Amino acid sequence: MRTFVPSAKSADSRWHVIDANGQVLGRVATLAAKMLQGKHKVTYTPYIDMGDHIVIINAGQVTLTGRKEEQKIYRRHSGYEGGLREERAAVVRKRQPIRLVEEAVRGMLPKTKMGDAMYRKLKVYAGDSHPHAAQQPTSLEVAQ
Repeated sequence: MRTFVPSAKSADSRWHVIDANGQVLGRVATLAAKMLQGKHKVTYTPYIDMGDHIVIINAGQVTLTGRKEEQKIYRRHSGYEGGLREERAAVVRKRQPIRLVEEAVRGMLPKTKMGDAMYRKLKVYAGDSHPHAAQQPTSLEVAQ
């Protein structure tokens, strides 16, 4: 009996919506990363991008547990000497609320070209509306 190995052509990509309103950031990010990688599918193959498209709405209302709002630090570097910038999560939420979710999901994806392709299938919106209604996305519930 031969072993079934799926091809990239056989990957059927679906669209899903995750409502992050009042949800914990880590739980939303792990669900999104799992769906983007395709690990929820029976035909999951580590070297083929089999994942689905994910739309996350209400990213501005995602919650952080504990004292992470004041203690968690987001860092970025300009590439120049002394170009390190640090901001607390509360400041990042006010300035760019979608960055909290995007960085959490990106950190859970592979750091390869295929990981970049998976990340491009993630769409994050701070409000409750999104322009992907034509793709007929299904709703996903985050475990509590």
